[in-house]
Formats: sequence, C-alpha cells, structure tokens
Amino acid sequence: MISEAAARHPERNSLCAAGNEVSPLTCAEVDASVRALASALLSRGVAAGDRVAVLGRTTLEWALLDCAVLAVGAVLVPIYPTSSAVQIKHILTDSGSAHFAAELADDVERLEAAGATGVWTFGEIATWTGTPEAADLADRIDAVRADDLAMIVYTSGTTGVAKGCMITHRNMYVSSANTVRQTGDTFDGTTVLALPLAHVFGQTILFACLAGGARTHLLPGIPDLVPALPRLRPTFLAMIPYGLEKIRKFCRTVIDESAEREAVARGLDLLGARVAPQLTDNPVAAALGGRLAHVICGGASLDDSTAGFYAGFGVAILNCYGLTEAATAVTVNAPATNRLATTGRPIPGTSVAIAEDGEVLVGGPHVSPGYWGAAADQKVVDDEGWLHTGDLGEIDEDGYLIITGRKKEILVTSGGKNVAPTPLEDRIRLHPLVSNCIVIGDARPFVTALVTLDPPQVRRWRESNPDGDLAAALQPAVDEANSLVSRAESIRAFRIVDGDFTVDNGLVTGSRKLRRAAIAGAYSEDIDQLYVARE
Repeated sequence: MISEAAARHPERNSLCAAGNEVSPLTCAEVDASVRALASALLSRGVAAGDRVAVLGRTTLEWALLDCAVLAVGAVLVPIYPTSSAVQIKHILTDSGSAHFAAELADDVERLEAAGATGVWTFGEIATWTGTPEAADLADRIDAVRADDLAMIVYTSGTTGVAKGCMITHRNMYVSSANTVRQTGDTFDGTTVLALPLAHVFGQTILFACLAGGARTHLLPGIPDLVPALPRLRPTFLAMIPYGLEKIRKFCRTVIDESAEREAVARGLDLLGARVAPQLTDNPVAAALGGRLAHVICGGASLDDSTAGFYAGFGVAILNCYGLTEAATAVTVNAPATNRLATTGRPIPGTSVAIAEDGEVLVGGPHVSPGYWGAAADQKVVDDEGWLHTGDLGEIDEDGYLIITGRKKEILVTSGGKNVAPTPLEDRIRLHPLVSNCIVIGDARPFVTALVTLDPPQVRRWRESNPDGDLAAALQPAVDEANSLVSRAESIRAFRIVDGDFTVDNGLVTGSRKLRRAAIAGAYSEDIDQLYVARE
C-alpha cells in the first residue's frame, strides 16, 4: 500500500507530525522511513510472527513503526496509554510479546513493571529513519501473505477480561481500502487523526488515509483536536460520538443558544430531505477550520440532534458501524447517499443479515479468524460463517443498517419492559453541565439515571446562578430524553453523583463505552437511594 502510493505520487504530502505541519512527509518519504524502520527492526532481531507491543498516544513515530512491524511480518499488539497495570500485564502475558515500544518514560516504566525488557522509546525510534536498508528486507516483505497475522487487538472488555482479537493483513486491507471505496473521494483531502492507534478504528482509518492519499495530521488525542482545527483546516475527520459532542459543546462559545437550535432544526430538515449540507461562512465552520465537509463517525451511537447540528453548519456526519472482530468496518454512509439515523450500507464484499432475535450478523473477508491466547477456544463465527455482533438492528428496504440497541445492554425492568438505555444517555449527555450519564433499570420497577457533572461548566454556571438548583437545571435534559421514548421507558428519577466515569477509574473503556456493572457496583448506594426515595 505504502510503496504503491510512493510509486503513484511520490511528492504528495502524506503524514504530518503534531506541531510540524509545515514539514509533512511525502509518500516517498513515508515509504523510505518505513523501510528504514523495518531494517532497524531486523537488525534488532525482530522475526516474522514476533509480537511487538506498543504503548502510547497517536504520533508519527507510532504510525511509521506500525507500518514497519507489518512490513517484516511481525505482529502489532497495541495498548491504550490509559490502560491499568493489570490490563498491561494481561496483554503482555497473553500475547507473548517479545519486543516493546513506548512513547514516554512513564510508559516505559509501566511496561517494565509488567515484565517488558529492552523497551524502545518513540524518541529512539525516530532516530532509526536513517538506518541503511537491510539486505534481506525485500525478501522479508515479499514473504508476508494476506492471511498472515498482522495485529492482536484487545477488545474493550466491558464485561470482563479483554480478549485478543486476531486481525490479518487481509482483514485490515479489506476494511480500510473498501472504506475508501465506499466514501468516494472523501479520503482525497486533508484530515486530522486523533483517534487512538490502540483501537482498531484508529488503525483502519490510518491505513484508509494511506490508501486514499490523504494528507494526515497526527495528534495525540481528541482534547488536542479542537484548538488545532482552525490551523490544520481538515476537509474530513474520523471521530467517535464523544469527540463530536465535545466539539459541539465548544462551539457554544462562538454561537448562542438560539443559533444552535436553529442549526439543529435546519440540519435535520436537510438530512430528512436527503439534501447534502453545503459549507457556508459561519462561526462554527470557522472554528472547524473552514473546510470541513464530512465526518465519518463510529464507535457508538450518535444523537440525531448532533448530526443535525453539524449539518446545519455545513458538515455531513457519515455514520458507520463496525466492531473489532470485523476490523471495524461493516457499513458506512457515503456522501452522495447519506441517510439520517442509519449507519449506511455494507462496504464492498461485506454481507449483513439480521437473526431471528434481531441480532446483526456479519460475513466477509474482513472478519477475524479468531481470538488469541486465553480466548483461543472461543469461536468468532458460527457454523454457517456468520459473526454474531451482539448488536440489535434492522435493514431498511434500501439496504441501510439501523442499529437499535445491544443485546447485553438492553435493560429489562421488573415489569418486563425492554429499555434501550443508549438514546436516553446520549441526549442527556448533550447538556452543557453534564459530563456523563448512565441509565439504570434492569430488574428494577422503573428507569432511573445517574449523572456526573463537568466541573469547569458548573463553575461558570455558578457564577451566574450562585443559588441555583443543579437538579432543576438538568431536568429539561431529562425531559427531552424522555420525549424520545414511551412512559414505561422514561426516566422517573435521576441523581447527580460525585466524581466521573473515566478510563482511569475503570468505569469506561478506552473507546468510551460504559462499564455498566462496574458503575453499578461503585455507585450502588446512590442507585439504592433512587429507588428508596420512589418506592
């Protein structure tokens, strides 16, 4: 993929390091850097099939090392920088990693504490770009086959120990190349990649950018993205709903409440009529860099009002759907046929079906061959070759996939009512004062919610409302969420709780999914009080 890009357009700008956007690497320079790093890996004894564990944020060094590891037939084992000591130990032990790389000195220490030795730093790796090409490099590259293992990506583990999902070169190529095909000329532009490369979504987008010829600015994380947008001026982004919600909240600093409401209504009208939003000169567009036309959004559900907000200011959100076991890409909306409230049509070569119980089934050459290590005895596909996703969905008459919930996250009240918590949580989380929200109700008589607050927003609110009632301020958000569902599914009571649900305290995964059982345990007294007060 990289060598092909270098041959087709060697002088085209490709990868850009954070803070050094004026000196991007061209396609030819990316190819040369990857070959140099691959040669350095060979000189350090990295053999085909060796697992190489990498811990750090998204950087140019990781992206280049990523490609070099795959080029020599070794296997990438990405690790979230927010992982706990227990999680790091599990990944290193389960994967049997023999080589290690880390971004920062603290990351090196964490790997060493988990048993790693001879850890390379990203700074050290950056010096390898001058390594002479190894005599046997071409043979090593030629020996790599499509069905060879490329990565072991450990799943989020919302309900238990993370499983190592095997991703082959074929899996990754099919997923990334067909995402480019599905989205037209979207990847023939400029983007900012702030998704974690520890997640398969970030990996797929990286390779899609390389395949599509995008000028790709690499940033450590989503918090770095907002201030960089006016400077980097992307034409498209790949994001998760959490990031889009954060940007939307930031945009409230440049527009007032009425302008936001008008934009949402305008955008929903456009999307409902299937009319593509058009870029215009407005404060939000300027805050996004002035050129942003499309955002590929995956990883979780996105509230329709957020899609409407962006469309109202000229940005089309292309919802997509995928999971680690399918190298993240299953369906994606195309700019010309974007459809609100769907995740698009299957990418080329992918089959999607709905089981009798409503579960989404996936088949195709991007489906993982299985799990690694301790989970190796667990099957990825059934006897008919279908991957059972655990998500519930529908396929409309035009072949668009609509995700309606998740089998394991459907709450069943003691009265037997099935409740999908995600739409309620998504809507409440849009309130300026809210940081996070979880809906409760499994085996309970009615539905309730716990809400955490955004401290900086609360401080600003207190300046204008020194004696204000926070619960009363949040009630309209709960009422708006309840407007989406029936009375039996609505939130009857909510409680503001201390702290937050974060990766660091183990209450959300690295991909921002709620660890529902862990939250229920940590806040059991608060939950009990919700029901004592109402029963």
